[in-house]
Amino acid sequence: MKTLKIYCVGVGGQGNVLAAKLVGEAALIAGVPVLLSETHGMAQRGGVVESTVVLGGAASPTIADACADILLAFEPLEAVRALNKVHRQSLIVSSTSAVKPFSPSGDGSAYPPVESLVEYLRSHCGRVLAFDGRKIALEQGNPLGLNMVMLGALYATGEMPMPADAQREAIARGTKAAFLDKNLACFDAGLAAGLPSPGAAL
Repeated sequence: MKTLKIYCVGVGGQGNVLAAKLVGEAALIAGVPVLLSETHGMAQRGGVVESTVVLGGAASPTIADACADILLAFEPLEAVRALNKVHRQSLIVSSTSAVKPFSPSGDGSAYPPVESLVEYLRSHCGRVLAFDGRKIALEQGNPLGLNMVMLGALYATGEMPMPADAQREAIARGTKAAFLDKNLACFDAGLAAGLPSPGAAL
């Protein structure tokens, strides 16, 4: 089986680490070899959170620079910051929902326009799926469902070696009953987002 290296990045509170763990659980369900790692940083204060998922067999979960097959970004500026991990043929799946850091002016002026961030991603990588994941989560009545939306979008690309049903089963195993229906709804909504064409944005 071909190795698939997924580098996940976001900020604290977006569910990045849980998403990576659920991909790992889906891999175990489907019988796909998997290795995981995570770096929390200042997660509780909105700092950077990085996770890696290596599918298909590997000696280490570490992903070297320019070696990620997929960059799964929960926040657009963090996607740009992680560009050193991808190469021209990599796939970037990114939410365009900005999490703006504190600025003295209080108006978020330190944050670049999201459109320019997405264009920058496109200039460095041939395949980019960029969409407002938070909006989709809110439409499903789940303000904390961004991670489930991003998982669905990841499967929509057709790059994952596991079936979507294995991921749904993993979500069911890892979600409290009270939140299961909304988490699955977010996953399916992300799956429906699809990948219209290489380089296209939603």
